[in-house]
Amino acid sequence: MSVNGTVVRELGRKADATRDRIAVDGEPIHLGARRTIVLHKPRGVVSTLDDPAGRPTVAGLLGGVPERLYPVGRLDVNTTGLLLLTNEGALAAGLLHPRREVPRVYHAKVRGTPDAAALVRLRRGVRLEDGKTAPARVRVLETLPTKTWLELTVREGRQRLVRRMCAAVGHAVEKLARVRLGPLVLGDLPLGGWRDLGPRELTALRVAAGLSARARRERAAGWGARRRGRRPRAPRGTPESPPGGAARGGASALREAPPRRPGRRPTSPRP
Repeated sequence: MSVNGTVVRELGRKADATRDRIAVDGEPIHLGARRTIVLHKPRGVVSTLDDPAGRPTVAGLLGGVPERLYPVGRLDVNTTGLLLLTNEGALAAGLLHPRREVPRVYHAKVRGTPDAAALVRLRRGVRLEDGKTAPARVRVLETLPTKTWLELTVREGRQRLVRRMCAAVGHAVEKLARVRLGPLVLGDLPLGGWRDLGPRELTALRVAAGLSARARRERAAGWGARRRGRRPRAPRGTPESPPGGAARGGASALREAPPRRPGRRPTSPRP
């Protein structure tokens, strides 16, 4: 194999398929360009490229797209809304990694009217058969005579998570739509429609996935500190490291001077 005309003899050599000329046995390799699109998935369509049961798939909605794009996560067959598809593996892996905690925002139409106790349970976490959920952000969008529209923001990718959370507090979901994934908003994209992401949207998604230069530097600094057996240094001004660099509660913690009483000048210590 050669990269830019130079034969590669060492293992682990890296190359950028979008800029470098890569060839094997003298034959150039033409790799498709990276592409990421957002799709407004309709109800009754499965979030896969092929379905053994013969149901409609999202691949059937991507007419005219020559690249093979893969869904980033899934929406169940009865859930509508924002679905990201890409052929950039690192982007998909970063957005789905639990450590990134990328927020997913849903609008859910539930039966009945959740009371304050039910909303608190959703916000604090609900015990499900596969463990307690992480705290969620929940707000009431609209109250109808027998139904309620809720907006729920979760940071987990468990299967049918929002439906199971609402059912656990006694309010089954009748309609569910994902309207946001990380920084990406569904907006007014029509049902069944799709569009390519713009440069700003891609940049924001890569930051959320930890692929930006800043995120890589922070991750490398944390890994280096752990390898040396040290705790990663927290930025100044955080609860772990107050301004001034002194550790809270440590031997070198700075003590605040007592408040000065008005009308009196400080006295110097006696010899």
